[in-house]
Amino acid sequence: MVTPELLATCWTSAGNVMPSRTGDHSPIGIERRIAAVAAAGYRGFGINHADLVAARDDIGLARLAELFAAHGIVHIELEVIDHWWTAEASQARADLLDAAAALGARHIKVGAGMLGDQYDPAVLRSSFAELASEAAAAGTRIALEACAFSSMPTLEPAARLVADVALPAAGLLLDIWHIYRSGMDYPTMAALVPHGHLFAVELDDGAADQIGSGFEDTFDNRVLCGQGDFDVPAFIDAVTGLGYDGPWGVEMMSHRHRALDPETAVAEAFDAAAKLLTAGRKA
Repeated sequence: MVTPELLATCWTSAGNVMPSRTGDHSPIGIERRIAAVAAAGYRGFGINHADLVAARDDIGLARLAELFAAHGIVHIELEVIDHWWTAEASQARADLLDAAAALGARHIKVGAGMLGDQYDPAVLRSSFAELASEAAAAGTRIALEACAFSSMPTLEPAARLVADVALPAAGLLLDIWHIYRSGMDYPTMAALVPHGHLFAVELDDGAADQIGSGFEDTFDNRVLCGQGDFDVPAFIDAVTGLGYDGPWGVEMMSHRHRALDPETAVAEAFDAAAKLLTAGRKA
């Protein structure tokens, strides 16, 4: 069987080993997290802005790069630049672009603000193009995620923006959570992706109906792949039909997941995702 390369994303922040979210910083040291991810079988690692800055200020980016290399981590995802078209994003933008160059990051995840945010479409396009150009200069790419509770609550506006900008470093991130929560079916999703501009994919699972607010649901109620109602195999089929050959992010966030020790948490998430990804694949 062919084992796909998996990227552990987002479990590193928001308070693992305690049921409730504690903020942007993980209470677990970066070296232990990297070791746990590698031991579980992952070949990639996602880290958010706050945790990245903490690691940079503690051990330095050069040492962080050494740790990734020593543990066989070859796919680095940095997140997140939100409201990239505003001045408030300038610090995260500078920090993540600098780190991307130092770490050889595969992509930087960007968001699209909050539901109801107003923006000038022309400013949005020009700023996104500028950000993609800066990313290319840093040796990385920009992966735009259309979150169900963002100003782009469905994939259509994000896909249009990427197509309109039409730059090699401007692309999309597809997270099954937000595709499902937006009410979009997977064939429609696949048809919207501009050719060659799918940069990242994230797997998870959940209940058919939202539990609580959008934020509460996305951060606290995910379940392991194959244990919810999202039909993860159908999503995988739609993505592979696009010719996607990059790593598959595994984004697990829940009260239960945070209460586990990191070694158990990442191993469970890896095994559940890998089982579905390898089903039916032949060497």
